[in-house]
Amino acid sequence: MISQTAEYALRAVVYLADRDDSPHTARQIAAVTRVPLPYLCKVLQSLSRAGLISSQRGLHGGFALARPSDTISVYEVVQAVDPLQRITWCPLGIASHGANLCPLHRRLDDAMEMVESSFKATTMAALLEEPTESRPLCPAHAGGD
Repeated sequence: MISQTAEYALRAVVYLADRDDSPHTARQIAAVTRVPLPYLCKVLQSLSRAGLISSQRGLHGGFALARPSDTISVYEVVQAVDPLQRITWCPLGIASHGANLCPLHRRLDDAMEMVESSFKATTMAALLEEPTESRPLCPAHAGGD
């Protein structure tokens, strides 16, 4: 449903949302999120360009959330790295269909709209506050911190 890039971005943002406001290095984030460091660096760059995280160079540098975790939605994170694709025009290129989607493509787009709505309604803070037996990135099993 979402790309591996989007999954990696969500892991990184959840990691930062679950930590204090001090910056964390890409290496620290990669170790806990189990994302290959070179790939993570590209993901972090996209998240930074989107204004979701900030970066600080230097001895005590690293990455941190640019906004409070209760203001960053799953949708924003996904859109920053690999936007969800909605069906706005017949994917088969049938001119007579155009924007008037057939029942199949209408249903597919309706499903994507539900996913989009759910992602927009879910913040990083909500993911961490949800009562469950397992937390994102289970700290007990995560190394490198």
